[in-house]
Amino acid sequence: MKINKLKINSYGKIKEKEIVFENGINIIYGQNETGKSTLIKFLINSFYGISKNKKGKEVSDYEKYKPWNGVEFSGKIEYELDDNKKFEIYRDFNKKNPKIFNENMEDISKQFNIDKNKGNEFFYEQTKIDEDLFLSTIAINQNEVKLDNQSQNFLIQKIANLAQTGDDSTSFKMVIDRINRRQLDEVGTERSREKPINIISKNIENLQNEKQELEKYLDLKYNFEEEENNIKYEIENLENENNFLTEFKLLNENEKIENEKIKIKENMKNENLNKINLINNKINELKNNNKNIFEEYSEKYLNNKKIKNKKNKDKIKKLNIIFLILILINILQFIIIKNNIFKYIFLLTVPTFLIFYIFLLNKEKNKIKYKEKIEKNNFEKINLELIKLENEKKLIENNFNNLNEELNKIKNNFNLKINLEKEKIKNKYLNKIEKNKINNFINLNNLENINFEIEKNQKEINNKKIKLHSLELDKKNIEPKLDTLSKIEENLVNNNNKMLTLKNLNLSINMAKDVLNECYEKMKNGVTPKFTENLSNNICNITDGKYNKVMFNEEDGLIVELKNGDYVPVNRLSIGTIDQLYLSLRLSMVDELSEETIPILLDEVFAFYDDERLQNILLYLNNKFNDRQIIIFTCTDREKNILEKNNINFNYCVLEDV
Repeated sequence: MKINKLKINSYGKIKEKEIVFENGINIIYGQNETGKSTLIKFLINSFYGISKNKKGKEVSDYEKYKPWNGVEFSGKIEYELDDNKKFEIYRDFNKKNPKIFNENMEDISKQFNIDKNKGNEFFYEQTKIDEDLFLSTIAINQNEVKLDNQSQNFLIQKIANLAQTGDDSTSFKMVIDRINRRQLDEVGTERSREKPINIISKNIENLQNEKQELEKYLDLKYNFEEEENNIKYEIENLENENNFLTEFKLLNENEKIENEKIKIKENMKNENLNKINLINNKINELKNNNKNIFEEYSEKYLNNKKIKNKKNKDKIKKLNIIFLILILINILQFIIIKNNIFKYIFLLTVPTFLIFYIFLLNKEKNKIKYKEKIEKNNFEKINLELIKLENEKKLIENNFNNLNEELNKIKNNFNLKINLEKEKIKNKYLNKIEKNKINNFINLNNLENINFEIEKNQKEINNKKIKLHSLELDKKNIEPKLDTLSKIEENLVNNNNKMLTLKNLNLSINMAKDVLNECYEKMKNGVTPKFTENLSNNICNITDGKYNKVMFNEEDGLIVELKNGDYVPVNRLSIGTIDQLYLSLRLSMVDELSEETIPILLDEVFAFYDDERLQNILLYLNNKFNDRQIIIFTCTDREKNILEKNNINFNYCVLEDV
């Protein structure tokens, strides 16, 4: 990988600046405070984004490099990977994610993973180097190689850390000690006191003792609940029986009422029958008492016209005979008697007789009529009474027949209805009451027996409810104990969970220590020798063969072989040599970081090198890393002069003071 070009619109004190880089060595020259470190920060922030988190510093990078005048806080970097694929990264530092373009100017930003905290991770996906690794290896600044006597041991420790763990900030011994302290502080051991695992173990023991003491109330509660359920079941059965008996009683009462209604109608029917018999008796009595009148009147009434006609004929016949006699007498008297007075007087006898006869006849007739009228009135009166009685009898007979028909219908319907209701009640309680009890209850046709059973059941229900209430009070009295037991069980679960968490943590820590020990052994047997070999070659080249071999052992840490073959601890070397050793070790790690040949950034790292050491390191960098882009930031011409003196090609860029 190589960086081709930077375009800075505004970043810190740098504004409207373009810088072109070449392969090999690039020197960025500028006096102090001209923005060399700012330029390195621009590079890093272009790749990884700028943080608004202070990370232990007084101000964050975002606050430090954001322009005050509100101009555009942005820039662009152009680079290409080892496979010759070119990319342009435009970043507005006010936004979390950049715009990423390929060589065809296509926006490919969405092709890379976007972390919600870190933003677009394009550079990590391309190089497999995160920001922390980049800063701890690739980008080396003056503060990391400039040491005074007081910092010498610190740097030696960092070199030892690199040799042991591959990370200059990580000491295996310190890590193991820190893990052990954390294990002791956060977990503890069986021998420790007042540590989490000891406190929780004691808590669990106390809680288990309390739980054991209170569990008897739980058994008591279960007994109460079992007895309570049994009583409730018995009450339910008794109430079902009483409900059945009540419904059955109501049905019997309704049946009794209906039977009373039927009985009333039966009485009405019997009363009608008695009335009919009474009327028949009256009719017979009336007929018997007036038998003569009925017979005479009937006979007269039947023969009246014949007798009347016969009498009339007889009377007319008599009248005619008398009238003829009178006429004959008158005729004779007119012949015999000569005296006219006698003649006419005698003639008057005829009409006089006729008048008298008619008078007598009318009188007799009126007498007969009067007698007939009286007889008729008597007959009609009796007959009317008979008709009235017959009509009354007929009406009562109709009522009797209707009542009889209605009674038959009511009896049939009522019997059917009663049987259906009984069957319905029986089916309703068939699954609630034992069948034999239902049959026994049905056979209690006597309401007194039913009431007796209801009262007996109700007394039993009341007694059981009193007992149930007593059980509920007993259960209520132990509820505080059970609440305490519940809280203890909850605390016990929590403490067991805490204990499990501690055991898991302890197991994890032990596993971590095992893994660290295993890795450390592999590091010692595999990686560390390779590092020390690289470090030996580098220090030999950098010091022009003054030191040929660097080793690491448990007792002395890093040791260096002198020309005479003797080994001395690194802390006995000069500060300058230790600086070279640290830089050598950092450079020896470059090839192990990524499959990409990442550029090396050196910010004022040679400020305290003498000319001989500077020449050695520059020649070493040119020979060792001739396939890699090296960017050196400096405030002197020494690097430029040495490279020119040794005919080494380099790209030179001057940063002017703003």
